[in-house]
Amino acid sequence: MIEKVKDYVEKNKMLTPGDTVVAGVSGGADSLCLLFLLKEFAKKMPLQLAVVHVNHGIRNEAGEDAAYVKQICTKLDVPFFLKEVDVESIAKEQRISTEEAGRNIRYAAFSEILNELTDGKGGKIAVAHTANDRAETMLFHLFRGTGLTGLSGIKPVRGQIVRPLLCLERAEIEQYLKEKNIAFCIDRTNNEDTYTRNKIRHHILPYAEEYVCAGTISHMNRTAEMLLETEEYLKEQTCGIYKEIAEETEEGTFFCVEKFVKQPKLLQKRLLLLSVERIAAGRRDIGSVHIEDILSLFYKAGNKEQRLPYGIIARREFDRVFIGVQTSEEEKSKFDEISVFVPGEIEIDGVGVFEFQLFEYDKSKIIPEKTYTKWFDYDKIEKSLVLRTRQTGDYLTINQALSQKTLKKYFIEEKIPKNQREKIYVLADGSHIVWIPGLRISQYYKIGSETKKVLQVHFRGGH
Repeated sequence: MIEKVKDYVEKNKMLTPGDTVVAGVSGGADSLCLLFLLKEFAKKMPLQLAVVHVNHGIRNEAGEDAAYVKQICTKLDVPFFLKEVDVESIAKEQRISTEEAGRNIRYAAFSEILNELTDGKGGKIAVAHTANDRAETMLFHLFRGTGLTGLSGIKPVRGQIVRPLLCLERAEIEQYLKEKNIAFCIDRTNNEDTYTRNKIRHHILPYAEEYVCAGTISHMNRTAEMLLETEEYLKEQTCGIYKEIAEETEEGTFFCVEKFVKQPKLLQKRLLLLSVERIAAGRRDIGSVHIEDILSLFYKAGNKEQRLPYGIIARREFDRVFIGVQTSEEEKSKFDEISVFVPGEIEIDGVGVFEFQLFEYDKSKIIPEKTYTKWFDYDKIEKSLVLRTRQTGDYLTINQALSQKTLKKYFIEEKIPKNQREKIYVLADGSHIVWIPGLRISQYYKIGSETKKVLQVHFRGGH
């Protein structure tokens, strides 16, 4: 097994002689296996190893896990660093899930220690994701809707982050620890079905292994490798064509319509996404609905425009399409924006009163079917809620498949007069519209089987 991992590390160029490697070690089977394998590699390749353990402050036995990892590090003569953080408080403050908060905190801790050890001059962060984790991630992304990147699952290398165990299944790891007589900690939350990933782990993958095809994990990982190779190839092709047909200026990017429409549809969308990513320095809040909006400019005559998050504007200018950040002259007038506090009450002159309440979900209660009283899954809200009028890039999810539609298109389809659209207040989670009072709510925030906390919003006394 050591040779198998060694070959995988070499194939993906994860480690080089002289590297400082910070390993994230929780004390579980996977991370302890990672630590012992890295120690083996360090016997033949000069590596400076260090371990970071993050105590999330959630489990009572977490302190015992930290002490055990420290004990192992002492025996192996590996520097040990402990980070203690109240993840639940941070998740609540940032309005994100504890799972996401924990992940963000862990990687921030790994980066911090690595920078301290290397004075910011590189190094690697080793984490213990396995072939099982990759398969779970593939299904998770597939069920939610994704592109090739999501279907590739977890990457072996992403920047400074390396995953040497991605070639191993969990059973192989546990067998290795058993043979070496290495005890490991067990996180009881991994045995619960609280998180979607755990449900995939405990039910869907075992069912597939037993009743669909033996070797499911292995087969899915081979597919992931092929998809990753395909994604890398398409990325290379996209960048090459982008250099040929895109004209970058200080204002933004121009595409020649005639040259652009000759490209395959798949590459057209990737070209637009690449352009937007360069302008926005990322793709968060940029969905397929926004790319489709820009794409429509290439196939409709006339000078029209589309507005996206981050102040990005796409505009058809005769035989070219421009994508860039709107200038001060192009900016719309500032909209009223009121922060929401729960529980609380907000009165808007000439509109009415919004009441906000929060309570634990009781499945025995009937969800109200009232026009002006709505329930929402509070845990799905990612940012600070605001009441405001519409803004550029607003969208909502319209069905159970979580298809997106811009708020602008929705208003047009509902035949709401243009002069009234600017007066309608919406409840917004960033660019994602939670509720258009009196009209509809976004499908994404509806109460479901996994709902724990309910946000009730009631509108009264106005129009």
